[in-house]
Amino acid sequence: MFKPLSGWLLTPELYLGVLFLCTLPSTVQSSIAFTSMARGNVPAAVCSASLSSILGVFLTPLLLTALAGTSGGIHDPLHAIGGIMLQLLVPFVAGHLLRPWIAGWVERQRALLRYTDQATILLVVYSAFGEAVTEGLWSKTPLLSLLAVAVVAAVLLGIAMPLITFIARRLRFNREDEIAIVFCGSKKSLATGVPIAKVLFAGGSLGAIVLPVMIYHQIQLIVCGVIAQRYAKRAP
Repeated sequence: MFKPLSGWLLTPELYLGVLFLCTLPSTVQSSIAFTSMARGNVPAAVCSASLSSILGVFLTPLLLTALAGTSGGIHDPLHAIGGIMLQLLVPFVAGHLLRPWIAGWVERQRALLRYTDQATILLVVYSAFGEAVTEGLWSKTPLLSLLAVAVVAAVLLGIAMPLITFIARRLRFNREDEIAIVFCGSKKSLATGVPIAKVLFAGGSLGAIVLPVMIYHQIQLIVCGVIAQRYAKRAP
């Protein structure tokens, strides 16, 4: 869809970043938060967002290889999946296996761990933004290309949310399930995307590749906040 923009409005790195954005899994925290705000099916949002995050470990490298081919720089998708599993899936599994021993302590420290969790995500985003600045992204990337990335991100979200809403209603999901489907189906995870990008594009122009994800993430937070409030106002 956006192939004609490559090399014209979008640099090759930014175009690869757009493809990478399209292959990323859904967010977990914000999908659940917006579903709750809109009075949707929160358990369904937890399950679907978590499943999307787990499947993204395996599907993102494979999908990106299929979309970008050799230009994506991924010569061994299976090796990349192993690296992503080590960073994302192994800690997740370890936490669940240790739950019988640490669940009580975690429950007592819920308030502290919430801030720790949020700080970790903030550091991930900050590191990606810092690397982009260090690489000289803002000086190397034309202003027109930056604007084009923002427009592309807005168009992707503008297509995804109405389409997902239409499909959910055509399949006759109830209101609560529709809310969970809309928010989980249209979101893209920056917290997951940055670690995956560091594995897939090690030694590449990481800042430019992650930039579309960062811009999309900001747009989706604003748009989903507005839509969640509208759902909440129409709630019975």
